[in-house]
Amino acid sequence: MFELFTYHFFTNALLTAVLTRISCGIIGTYIVSKRLVFISGGITHTSFGGIGMGYFLGMNPILGAAIFSILSALGIEYMAKKTEVREDSAIAIMWSFGMAVGIIFIFLTPGYAPNLMTYLFGSILTVTNLDLILSFGVTLLVIAFFLFFYKTILYVSFDPDFAKAKQIKVDLMNYLLMTLVALTIVMNIKVAGIILIISLLTIPQAAANLFYKDFKKIIFLSILIGLIGSIMGLLLSYYINIPSGATIIFTLVLIFLILRLFRSIKNRFL
Repeated sequence: MFELFTYHFFTNALLTAVLTRISCGIIGTYIVSKRLVFISGGITHTSFGGIGMGYFLGMNPILGAAIFSILSALGIEYMAKKTEVREDSAIAIMWSFGMAVGIIFIFLTPGYAPNLMTYLFGSILTVTNLDLILSFGVTLLVIAFFLFFYKTILYVSFDPDFAKAKQIKVDLMNYLLMTLVALTIVMNIKVAGIILIISLLTIPQAAANLFYKDFKKIIFLSILIGLIGSIMGLLLSYYINIPSGATIIFTLVLIFLILRLFRSIKNRFL
């Protein structure tokens, strides 16, 4: 097994898995606690529009996805809070718009149509040095933001009226948090793909929530569960030669089921 670490692509994949599990552990806990899973799914699928535009304009598709995702996240937040459009309707509008834009621009791109499997279902073994650098940057940004604004985030998330009474700019904080959600989602497209990425932000948190209710404890345990699932899934996908993104998600679901069974047995007999 140790010979795997001599391969550049595998070490890149492993480092990316570590970095993305940290950012997903933090952002995913916020998403699950605030019940923003559906919004995150909308941002995820909207990012496809940026990928299509990236191909058409000859730029990095991940950069295009980042720009498109941030704009869609801010758009959903604005429409849900400042207009008469319901939140679920705003998500559906941006979701369908992003997918439609992506398909149109990919069709208009000259030459052969690009292989979209990496972006739809993920392929962590194909991450580049640039992907690794971007993942490091986003992870560092997420850690710094939550460390510096931890109490403010808790006030805004769980008691916005109290936050306003303390003269906290709740709307600005929500926009910043949605931007971080969008960036974290985009940085995980190569890991799990647009179709499966929402699982990385919810399954470890759901498993951690079986044992803890404290926000900070859920973050640390979900990071640990995510790391174990990602490394096991990565190794399994390499040796069996199956898609890495789907294998990681499958492994995380198995871990969740095992932990759920363990808690049931513990509650019954202890």
